[in-house]
Amino acid sequence: MNTLLDEYYRYDLHNIGFTERKQSINDESTFIYGIAQSGKTSLIKSYLLNHKKSTYLYLDCRDSRLEVDELNRSLPQFCRDNKISILALDNYNEAINLFELEQIILSGEIALELPFQMIHLDLLDYEEFLAFESKFDGTALNHFFQLGGFPAMHRIPSEDRVLYLQSILNRSLEPIEFSILAQASKMVTQKVSAFNLYERLKGERKISKDKLYLHLQSMFERGYLKSLEKFNHPSAVKKLYLCDIAIKHALTLQKHFGRIFENLVFSELDKHKIECYYDEGIDFYLPQRGQIVLASPFANEHALFKKVEALEGFIVSNRVREVIAVTMNLESTLSHPIARIEMIPFERWALGDDT
Repeated sequence: MNTLLDEYYRYDLHNIGFTERKQSINDESTFIYGIAQSGKTSLIKSYLLNHKKSTYLYLDCRDSRLEVDELNRSLPQFCRDNKISILALDNYNEAINLFELEQIILSGEIALELPFQMIHLDLLDYEEFLAFESKFDGTALNHFFQLGGFPAMHRIPSEDRVLYLQSILNRSLEPIEFSILAQASKMVTQKVSAFNLYERLKGERKISKDKLYLHLQSMFERGYLKSLEKFNHPSAVKKLYLCDIAIKHALTLQKHFGRIFENLVFSELDKHKIECYYDEGIDFYLPQRGQIVLASPFANEHALFKKVEALEGFIVSNRVREVIAVTMNLESTLSHPIARIEMIPFERWALGDDT
């Protein structure tokens, strides 16, 4: 085991083309968690490369040569012998024992209960996405629709992106989870129960309800799938969303732009940790802001005014101050007696104070 540890210790880390993220590691022991390809490894390497090479040890715990029992016996002494002050265990395996050290950095898909700084590294929001763009012009938004928020997609040739993402998901998910995600990609923005998914999947493969529910819950916990609760009805069927629209592009041929656009709007709200709910005729209700947000890529003023009229009861009873229709490129302010109505292009909404 010491031979393998020495091999890792002598490696020159590479982090080509790293772009700064909103989240960063400081000098505390840290646990970074997020779905596969959210950028955890790049963040760790960026931090380590700012330190003297002899002071840190980076290990990728997916390496099948790292036999856990031997590693637990050898690692503490190896760190002492080499005066290592920073230990980074990427893709951390809980069977690996932790020990006293100046700084330990771990990564995984789900946060663990440890006395560490916790960093949830989400996929790119639109603001971060722009930092990854080689140039900022009128094509950026269309590029975001195509690539989504996976940082690595900027480095993958366009003809390879679908197979690349399929490969990543196949490696990161159980076979049943991959099937669940593929089915969920066809049902985004719809009201979907676990039973609905079971009914769809049982015709494709043999699976018990209990097993499906277990894996489905795991996918929500890890962040591959997202759900939205109905306002004041926590037991009602939730709306289903993907963590990123690139998954829909990779797993289904459906091209329902309205649903993709709604998922994009949801993702921006979710990444900014904004409390929201759905209701009948309402995509997103933000109670703390007194706002209704509608995903309306091709809205026009007349249709939007009629839609708001249908929501007057909800607006009045919940004291909604503002209705925002997020559009592709239309911008306007409508005069209405009970609430301010604005049409805001996605780009301005995502980069402004409204998210």
